[in-house]
Amino acid sequence: MAAQKELEFKGYAMTDPSAWSSLTVTPFQPKNFGPEDVEVAITHCGVCGSDLHTLTGGWGAANIPLIVGHEIVGKVTRVGEKVKDIKPGDRVGVGAQVGSCLKCRACNDNYENYCPGMIHTYNHQYPDGVKTQGGYSTGIRAHERFVFPIPEKLESRYAASMLCAGVTVFSPLKAYGCGPGKKVGVIGIGGLGHYAVLFAKAMGAEVWAFTRGTAKAEDVKKMGADHVVDTTVDGYWKDLEMTFDILISTVDHFPAGVSLRAILSMLYVHGKYITVGLPDVDQPLPSLHPFDITNNGCLIGGSHIGSKEDMMEMLQLAAEKDIKPWIEELPMKDAGKALEGVKAGKVRYRYVLKQDIAPVE
Repeated sequence: MAAQKELEFKGYAMTDPSAWSSLTVTPFQPKNFGPEDVEVAITHCGVCGSDLHTLTGGWGAANIPLIVGHEIVGKVTRVGEKVKDIKPGDRVGVGAQVGSCLKCRACNDNYENYCPGMIHTYNHQYPDGVKTQGGYSTGIRAHERFVFPIPEKLESRYAASMLCAGVTVFSPLKAYGCGPGKKVGVIGIGGLGHYAVLFAKAMGAEVWAFTRGTAKAEDVKKMGADHVVDTTVDGYWKDLEMTFDILISTVDHFPAGVSLRAILSMLYVHGKYITVGLPDVDQPLPSLHPFDITNNGCLIGGSHIGSKEDMMEMLQLAAEKDIKPWIEELPMKDAGKALEGVKAGKVRYRYVLKQDIAPVE
């Protein structure tokens, strides 16, 4: 058998924050390889809103040079001697997290995505000081807990964007009991929102899609939404008071005048409003008064990506139900174009980049 060619690590990096969408192929140092690590030659990477927030400085300063991307699919090229369930040649995914302490209560309870010592896939660093770089690149290394086998029935281009956008909405839907007999509302139909519609429907719920205007109405019906609500219509919430068991908000920008009180009034008793959209740091949620949450005893919460357990359940559901996200595939050299499309709101509904620096057989 021919020896495996050593992976060269380079990617499309931002080198000048004032030109955040002009990305240059740049070599980088990967994670120092450990006995529980997996090395992956990347074939595809989704383009996430997180990439845009990070590159534009909306979530704080970026480490330069910076390679973003955390919706990664590829082929395993190397595994550490303690890795048990993954082998070279396997098709796997890596999401928005590449490490955690693996010792705390959250990690031991399969909530490693809430570990205080979590390590993000990019714009972060390992304990030894190596900076993390993302999936707009040739390869990545991660601890096996953060590497996910992709079911055979699921094409790589479809699986990629599930690894952040998909699991970010699947995790709270699962946690709060989405299923037959439940009424679920999805606020904001972009990359995350379209996944929330797809998964909520696949899980058996009755689904409402809330969107500004009617431009996406036909699309969301095809995705499986039972009802579409135009939030630009005055008083759109009034006929829906005390309706929903779960409201998933994917909104990462609230226009002036939006009333959280009106939105929360649509929840049934002890219904949950879960926000998964993360605006820039200077854009908080609309103001709230305690009266707004006592009339129906509703609960407000958030959700952060998902655990390995969530990820594997989601991928299996997608394979079994033949769930296909609405994507546009581009060569990775067009990452800047894709990012500009996300910023302009042109994407329908997720861009996926095919790695073209060192194509994988």
